[in-house]
Amino acid sequence: MISILNMDYKIETQNLNLYYGKFQALRNVDCSFEANRITALIGPSGCGKSTFLRCLNRMNDLIPGVRTEGRVIINDQDIYTPGADLISLRKRIGMVFQRPNPFPLSVRDNVTYGLKIHNLADRGEWDQIVEESLRNTWLWHELKDGLRKDARLLPLDQQQRLCLARIVATKPEIILLDEPCSALDPIATEKLEELMRTLKLTYTIVIVTHNMDQAVRISDSCGFFLLGDLVEFGTTEQVFEKPADTRTEKYITGHFG
Repeated sequence: MISILNMDYKIETQNLNLYYGKFQALRNVDCSFEANRITALIGPSGCGKSTFLRCLNRMNDLIPGVRTEGRVIINDQDIYTPGADLISLRKRIGMVFQRPNPFPLSVRDNVTYGLKIHNLADRGEWDQIVEESLRNTWLWHELKDGLRKDARLLPLDQQQRLCLARIVATKPEIILLDEPCSALDPIATEKLEELMRTLKLTYTIVIVTHNMDQAVRISDSCGFFLLGDLVEFGTTEQVFEKPADTRTEKYITGHFG
């Protein structure tokens, strides 16, 4: 792998390997992610992008037969250390999936869900947190008069931003996005991309995307995965304009994938 690393990092992986039974899905992945930046992960379907993303909050632990080796260091702590507090970890690292997954609750109850589960704030503070979280995800003016509405009835773009608001309410450090725009139309995608640029001022963001134009538009750093290998990792400008590996060049120029 050809890698450009920066020591001012929020996340670092060292010799990260992952197996689904006997199948090795990730191979010796070494990389680091700067704080308050957007890092895009690109590559063909089935190349390990989403698997890697789920390693960052140990979501793969929920899959039977998965074995992970190596280290994932966040704020100088290895999250794979035996006895690591996974509830605390997943509060610090929120995740948004391909399709919006609002809970079968009201808009307000979706936002306060994490506050209840993690006992993060007194009930007297909830209204303020709901407003702040919806403002931070550009939903307040759209939903302030419909806080009791079933969140599942919202348009898809509002559902996806509500999922972000639910995460933001718990004040995480890192936000993981697994193809968050795949179910959205171009206008909604543009709005979500603009929101991501604003959120990176507060959070470290890692996004999986199949849309290379999107990676160029929104990310500061970029990693190219192929068959479980992190082939190249660097600034987005370097990866797309001066790729150091011929496989990267062939992928971004449409020769495969």
